[in-house]
Amino acid sequence: MSTEQEWWRGCIIYQVYPRSFYDANNDGIGDLAGVTEKIPYIASLGVDAIWLSPFFTSPMKDFGYDVSDYCDVDPIFGTLEDFDQLIEVAHQHKLKIIIDQVLNHTSDQHPWFKESRSSLDNDKSDWYVWVDANPDGTVPNNWLSVFGGPAWHWDSRRRQYYLHNFLDSQPDLNFHNPDVVDAVLDTVEFWLKRGVDGFRLDTANYYYHDLELRNNPPKEEVVEGSIGVRLDNPYAYQLHLYDKSRPENIGFLQRLRSLLDKYPNTTTVGEVGCDFSLKTMSEYTQGKDKLHMCYSFDLLTHDASMSHIRQTIQTIEEGLGDGWPCWSMSNHDVVRVATRWNAAGYNSARSKIHMLMLLSLRGSISLYQGEELGLPEAELTFEQLVDPFGINFWPEFKGRDGCRTPIPWNEEQMGGFTNADQAWLPIADSQRSLAVSIQEDNRHSVLHAYRDFMHFRKLHPELIYGDIEFLYDDETTLVFTRQFEGRKLLIALNCAEQNKILPTELKLTPQVMPEAIQSGYLEESSIVLLPCSALFAIVHS
Repeated sequence: MSTEQEWWRGCIIYQVYPRSFYDANNDGIGDLAGVTEKIPYIASLGVDAIWLSPFFTSPMKDFGYDVSDYCDVDPIFGTLEDFDQLIEVAHQHKLKIIIDQVLNHTSDQHPWFKESRSSLDNDKSDWYVWVDANPDGTVPNNWLSVFGGPAWHWDSRRRQYYLHNFLDSQPDLNFHNPDVVDAVLDTVEFWLKRGVDGFRLDTANYYYHDLELRNNPPKEEVVEGSIGVRLDNPYAYQLHLYDKSRPENIGFLQRLRSLLDKYPNTTTVGEVGCDFSLKTMSEYTQGKDKLHMCYSFDLLTHDASMSHIRQTIQTIEEGLGDGWPCWSMSNHDVVRVATRWNAAGYNSARSKIHMLMLLSLRGSISLYQGEELGLPEAELTFEQLVDPFGINFWPEFKGRDGCRTPIPWNEEQMGGFTNADQAWLPIADSQRSLAVSIQEDNRHSVLHAYRDFMHFRKLHPELIYGDIEFLYDDETTLVFTRQFEGRKLLIALNCAEQNKILPTELKLTPQVMPEAIQSGYLEESSIVLLPCSALFAIVHS
């Protein structure tokens, strides 16, 4: 295995949501120049790559996930020259750049859709999923939008319905049309030629739909966790057999991989949200001819139990073969993990243990900006919301704005994010005391724990490449080993507020942990884990 050719295997990816990272031109909205300015900070963390959420030209009804030009930068984020400068500076700091590709759908303002909707016989008339109404005028089938209501929108010009899995201003492309596939791949290659190192594929299992338009059956058991699956959302009550995760998707992923193989050292990470997400992850990453890695929403739920985590990891391991996962516990779509996994209240020590767990799993890792600060979810009023998802489902679901508020760089009123009088989302008061400037000065902060452990991880190749074996779990405790080239490392984690004593017959040599992390210890034939502590130890045969 060439670690240079497969740099993505076991890498740590840092997700940047540009709107909320740093505002360089002081208009209240973060931009590409702002990301470039903060690259030294990102590099100091010890991560390997930056994932940039969409910065393409867009009417911003879904904040960039509604693309109207795949090959240009929206003016609020800067210019193509700003992007080229970002790539150059990132590479100087030995950071890879992964960009978000939203290929399933476009904005209704995209020139492709404007032409497609203009008539029934134009050159792009079947570039989107157009279907006649039922004889009584109703929608073609029972498919639902993730954002609520039917997945079909009536267009009075064509007098047909078009498919939209998300907002009705995000029409789905028709991947059954080979011209669409060619055009989409051309936009991917545009960025490869500009020097990007990879792509995060939004909704990677949504590209194809069932040509027979068969109704989805009801779901026998509704379990929250996948994309859009909330008990207050009717989307959760269908088994999504026909509107996504179709077998034809494999062929497109193979074509995409063959394109990337022409550009050495590039990678893909697919977002998979479906009823069989772990199985789909396995299918999409096996064989080295599809995606390099995938992540699902299985660790993005409210279930923080170590037993759930073990079950999730073991399930994917059992079916993965030579595939490769990418694990995350936060992103721009879910409540921040410091809130989601701390039901009893904020606990910075527990945030450190969750970090150790994530960064010790077999697979690559995706961290969301602010996770390294232990930021809790921001509480916003209805009047402050801009996310259409939250506005539609308020108050049972408050949307995604609470995890998207700007990063606090210091304690000032605008958090050092901008010099404008107002930011696009408010700076959260609950986050000011966790600002970067404050945590830099506190040697025991969450920031230092992340930074120190990421550097510790680089000294232990078994944490990057090693096999994984679970030894023990309960609700708050997890013990497993990682083994690589004859070296075995034991990881014992306790996220409870009580001591945990675990008998062991293993011969262990404890590793010195960074001072920002509470360490357990060995006592006679037992592992002693203090509240919210960890023990890392070499296992001797």
